[in-house]
Amino acid sequence: MRLKCPLCGERDRREFYYFGDAVVLARPDPDAGISAWDDYLHNRDNPAGVTRDLWQHEAGCAAWIVVTRDTVSHEVLDTALASDLKRAMS
Repeated sequence: MRLKCPLCGERDRREFYYFGDAVVLARPDPDAGISAWDDYLHNRDNPAGVTRDLWQHEAGCAAWIVVTRDTVSHEVLDTALASDLKRAMS
């Protein structure tokens, strides 16, 4: 798989560190109970289709990027700097 770093251009995915889902999980209240904390720590969705993931260009410029990709076709649909998306949401 090849990912396009917005700063460095297209690179092999081995230059990047996969962090996980780009959507921030809602952290349970400290007294939410063991079931809520178990779910928060151990369970993640594994959708078939379009996802948004957070990656770091670890062997390059060190930028954090959000990769939009299709888990069925393995097509990378878009990449964007995470900092740009964060500013746009503010």
